[in-house]
Amino acid sequence: MKKVVVTGFFLVLGIVFLPACKKNKCAECHYDADANTEVELGQKCGDELKNLEANGYSDGTNTYTVHCGEGH
Repeated sequence: MKKVVVTGFFLVLGIVFLPACKKNKCAECHYDADANTEVELGQKCGDELKNLEANGYSDGTNTYTVHCGEGH
């Protein structure tokens, strides 16, 4: 019985916390201002990361495609 309770406890923890971990995923981000210039934006997490990847970075005049994480 004790094994069932402990297993159930960890199963519930996994169900509750794994989606939260994905939401708070973090990555280093940058954009290419031109062919020779890469502008670092630093580490972004969660909704900010998702929004940057979806909408890009705007400096008020131009909007740049943002690259986050490894393998981009």
